Amino acid sequence: MKKIIGKVAATEKKPTTIDEFYFWTNKQRILNPFDVVKVEHIDKSISYGVIEEISHITDSASYLSNFISSDFGDVSTEPNMHRIGMNFVKAKVLGNNKSIYTPVLDGSKVGLAEQSEVLEALGLDKIKNPLICGYMEMYRDEDKVTLPVHFNSQFLIGPEGAHLNISGISGLAAKTSYTMFLMKAIQDEYLSKGDGNDSVAFVMFNVKGRDLLAIDEPNEDLDIDEKERYTSMLGLNTEPFKNAKYYYPFSNHSKSKTHSYGNSDDINTQVDLDKGFRYKYNFEDDKESLDLLFSNVEDSTGTMESIVNFILTGQGGFGDITTWGQFINKVGEYTKSGQKGDKEISVMSWRKFKRIVTKALNNEIFNPRVVPEKSEVRLRDSIKSIQKNDIHVIDIAKLDQDTQAFVFGDVIRAIYDLKLGQEERDENDIPSKIVIFIDELNKYASKDIPKNSPILRQIIDISERGRSLGIILFSVEQFKSAIHDRVKGNCATHAYGRTNAIEISKGDYRFVPNVYKNMMTRLDPGEYIIEHPVFRSLLNIKFPRPLYKQFPNG
Repeated sequence: MKKIIGKVAATEKKPTTIDEFYFWTNKQRILNPFDVVKVEHIDKSISYGVIEEISHITDSASYLSNFISSDFGDVSTEPNMHRIGMNFVKAKVLGNNKSIYTPVLDGSKVGLAEQSEVLEALGLDKIKNPLICGYMEMYRDEDKVTLPVHFNSQFLIGPEGAHLNISGISGLAAKTSYTMFLMKAIQDEYLSKGDGNDSVAFVMFNVKGRDLLAIDEPNEDLDIDEKERYTSMLGLNTEPFKNAKYYYPFSNHSKSKTHSYGNSDDINTQVDLDKGFRYKYNFEDDKESLDLLFSNVEDSTGTMESIVNFILTGQGGFGDITTWGQFINKVGEYTKSGQKGDKEISVMSWRKFKRIVTKALNNEIFNPRVVPEKSEVRLRDSIKSIQKNDIHVIDIAKLDQDTQAFVFGDVIRAIYDLKLGQEERDENDIPSKIVIFIDELNKYASKDIPKNSPILRQIIDISERGRSLGIILFSVEQFKSAIHDRVKGNCATHAYGRTNAIEISKGDYRFVPNVYKNMMTRLDPGEYIIEHPVFRSLLNIKFPRPLYKQFPNG
């Protein structure tokens, strides 16, 4: 065996098991958690382990002995002889190249794994349907190993498994950047396949500033080395996203006729290039989505739901309404004492309903009509016509939280209707998979969201059966512990960026070894700990900066 660094130590109190072993090594040897080592085992086989903890020990019986040996605390004293010391390492067993799973034996030689052995140990050597997810760095100096890491795409976007959840501190975890890196890899993969039966499209929500409003424009700040990493190691091209279309909330109060953080000139250029659009909602076409305005309203008695049903069934004169203004006026009639409506709905309930809808309808996206000649659209119409390899970026960053929820819920429903065959399109013409990317998932699927929320129900439904429909959720949030259990529990792949000590103390991280949890509190931007069904262990991966244009605030 080459590069021997130590030997297995099996003691009375710390025996080796089929799950773990300890070995000693030179105290000057630099090792890190997530490094892979190999051990000589019986029948000339090799067992692999991944480092979880590293400790240093000497022959000193106590801290007091150390103090006394330094001339009772004289820090300038040079000892006559150095204490005997060594490092001992805890490793988790990953497997054996001959499927021998008896514990490794005391005194067995431990060495550094070669690149091919690292891949074999982690189960990365025979990944089916490979999709690049980053790269790993292992060891130091002349022993350094750098290798690409791949997901099995069928466990990320179906059909074997689906959904991705990414958590981490805002800014420091680079959550959006990593999600976009994966979607870039997916688009490259499917574009290379051509126009086959298996296809993908993307729907992204821009929720922060201008983050995603120029994803088809190149990042001019990338240097040659970064581009080289994309091509030579990761096997991706260095072009930004293709086939992107941008949808902005309509407004009459800006040069670009949008309610957006985007630059007006940039938005107008996109409109001129027929890749920028302004979205509106009109009453006649969009009244069916009224319930989405109450996604964050606790309605345990179902009163708001009853009012919505009363309106949608055309009772009380609502069947003659054609505009939002007429709608508000009609609702106002039921807020007056003595008015007759559904006898089970009180005037106070109507007043609460009016307060909520009036606040929402003050936004200019709720408009009497849509004018296609002015690049105005209904989002539902745009979604139902989405093509293979298309990317629809929907800007909701400048909308208030309730209106953001309305737009998000409406788009999700449109995607569901499309995939359930409720639109008049040839099934073979519809993308077989639609990936939805939403940041700040806590706004729509946290444990604090009312259980009656129609958006929460929709997200849970996607997480539980979206895989079979080809609807895939890529979600991002700061604190995973706050997300509804049925949503995160149905995600096949999880990525953990930098987080804080309070978060890692929660039950969601109970399965993570303590050293790995502590590492989560000091991960760098561009560094993640990944959990994926085909990996034999958690992996520490890195990824390069985005290929698309970056803005100072994002």
